[in-house]
Order: sequence, then C-alpha cells, then structure tokens
Amino acid sequence: MANTSIFLVSVFVCVLLVSCAANDEDENNSNGASRDPKWTPYLQNIDTAVSAYTDCEQDIRECSCYKDTLNKDLKVWKDRGGITKELFQKTLEQNVGTHYQIIRHKLYRSKECMFPARCSGAEHFILKLINRLPDMEFIINTRDYPQSPKYVDPRPVFSFSKVDSQMYDIMYPAWTFWEGGPAVWPIFPTGLGRWDLFRETLFKEAEKWPWEKKHNKALFRGSRTSAERDPLVLLSRAEPDLVDAQYTKNQAWKSDKDTLGEPPAKEIPLEEHCPYKYLFNFRGVAASFRLKHLFLCKSLVFHVGDEWLEFFYPSLKPWVHYIPVRKDLSNVKELIEFVKENDNVAKEIAERGFQYIWDHLRMEDVECYWKKLLLEYSKLLKYKPKRNPDLKLMQPKDEL
Repeated sequence: MANTSIFLVSVFVCVLLVSCAANDEDENNSNGASRDPKWTPYLQNIDTAVSAYTDCEQDIRECSCYKDTLNKDLKVWKDRGGITKELFQKTLEQNVGTHYQIIRHKLYRSKECMFPARCSGAEHFILKLINRLPDMEFIINTRDYPQSPKYVDPRPVFSFSKVDSQMYDIMYPAWTFWEGGPAVWPIFPTGLGRWDLFRETLFKEAEKWPWEKKHNKALFRGSRTSAERDPLVLLSRAEPDLVDAQYTKNQAWKSDKDTLGEPPAKEIPLEEHCPYKYLFNFRGVAASFRLKHLFLCKSLVFHVGDEWLEFFYPSLKPWVHYIPVRKDLSNVKELIEFVKENDNVAKEIAERGFQYIWDHLRMEDVECYWKKLLLEYSKLLKYKPKRNPDLKLMQPKDEL
C-alpha cells in the first residue's frame, strides 16, 4: 500500500512538472522569445532579416565589407565620365573644404584648415598610405555638415557623413578614428581619442558586464541638439524603470529651458554605458560618432532614424545588428518593452552587433577604406594635377 501511494505521488508530481514545463514552453519558445502575439511582427522582422543576412567575407585588400558604399558614392562621377580640372577648380572656389594634393608621394595642403585637429586626423591615414598613392588632388570637408546637395550640380568633395538621398558627398572615414573627436567636458576634454585604443578599453569594460549582470533598462546621455530626442527624455521622466534618458549641457546651454526644463545631467563616460542592456544612438548635426562605440559594450543598440550615414553604416543591418527606431520615436516604448520580454532575442542581436564592429571595423579596415577610396577616386580625375606652390608640405607628426 505504501509503495502504491509513493508511486501515485510520483506520477502526480511528474504530471505537474510536465504541465508546468509545457506552460513555460507555451509562454516562451525555445529561444526565449515571448509567445505574446503582439510581438509577432517584431519577431518576424528579426527572423526575416537574419535569414536574408550573410556576414561579409573579409578581404583586407579590397575592403570588401564596404565596397558597395564606395561604389555608390563614386557612381555619379563614373556616370559623368570623371572629374574635370575646371569642375575641380570651381568647387575649390566655393570654399567647401580643404585642398589637398599628392604629388610624387608627398602630401600638400592648404595653409589654413578650419579645424586643425580634424585635418590632422584625416592626414594621419593619408600619410600612412602615401607611398602607395598616385598623384591626385582632392577636397576634404571637415565641417559637420556635408557640402554637395543634390539640388545643385554635384561637387567632388569628401565628407564624413551625409544623407544619401539628399547629398552627393563622397564619404571618408572620419578624423575621429585617430584624433579630433568631439570634446566632452570634463570626461573627454580633448576628444574621444583613438579608435584602436578605445576599442580595447570598451572590450575590457564589456567583459565586466556580461548580459545577465547588466541593468535591465535603457540609457541615453547627450545634449539637446534637436527636439527629436525629447520623447525619450520625457518617457524616462514618466517611467524611470524603463529608461534613464537625460540631457547634458552643450556649448549653447544657457538655462534649464535648454535641457527640457530640468537641470542638466552629468556626462557619463562611454565605458559607463556598458552596465546597461539597451543603449540609444541619435544623430547629432550629422551622424553621431558614438554609434560604433556603443556596440562594443555588448549591449543592444537602439538606432534612431536611418537617414544620416557614415561609410560603415550601410553594412550594419536593422534587426540583425541593432533595433531600428522611428525618427519620431512613436514606437520607442513598445520596442523597449519588446526587448525586455524577449531577452534571449535581444541578447543575440547585441552579440551580432558587437561581433560585426569588432571583426570588421578595426583600424586596418579604416586604413583599407582610405586606400581604396583614394585609389578609385584618382582614376576619375581627367587631368594630371600639377604642384600648387600655395600648398604646404604635410609630414607625419613623429617626423616633424
């Protein structure tokens, strides 16, 4: 009788366990995705994007991960049969950037540069390649805003960022990969610093904060460069457990009115973003320099809007590497709730985003893009440039 009772209890417990497991399985599928039907469209977006995605095959000689961007940027000049001396001279006279020449493997530049550290950041890469580059001349725009709008004839000018549908500018890897990044007082008084060194710093910080230890909320710190960011800050004030988004000071700050009616928050170093699961990226005046850094925290990046680009942006795919957010933030609360309820799915996207930047945006990839850009651009010049005596010789800093 005792044995029969034990057997029946055992069967009852087993049935309960199976039932509970079935209920758990019904609530969340095998990869941790919620079965709540309201998340189905997002999960389908992710499945479709991941199924269609193939990681690029790295060829450091050809910059294969970014060749489509380069080809697209140069297409207008190929279609027009190249760049004439007259057009180049006309563009110079429009004061859209700094004039450079490469003559017999030496680099020459206009005596004045609007932003010396930005010019220096670009020159670092050109000077590393100088012995492999033919004679040419080009114009580098170091302003934040691009200089070749599509409502006028195209101008042969290099810019770090653009809206592809609105500008003809030829994108180049920004000066910030080496120096001249935005100064953020007091945490980055001289700029963000070299990308290769910051990569290692963020990697080490991310190791301290594995996914399971991260705070289960979103984070944003930045100045109010536009009102586009307001809905996230207001959401943070209404639901602080969901997101911590606060405005900081910038050069234009005069009163709390400039930070949406509250005192400005303290800046948070990029390394201190890593304890949070979800990190927001907004454009600034143009594309934001912070995007590539956020991925290296191994956190899930929420990228707001899709218009502004740097050369590497098109190779990052929504739902594969990051969560795309509407420019007006009308879906932002729902997206945060979605990732919180689909933790494993969120973690997988975060891991893919980190891995892409870690594997394919190394300093050698940046150098490769500079080389390929200048070599392909030089083929489009329909004349052989002659040494301009008004330009000064530029040398690597360690050779001065």
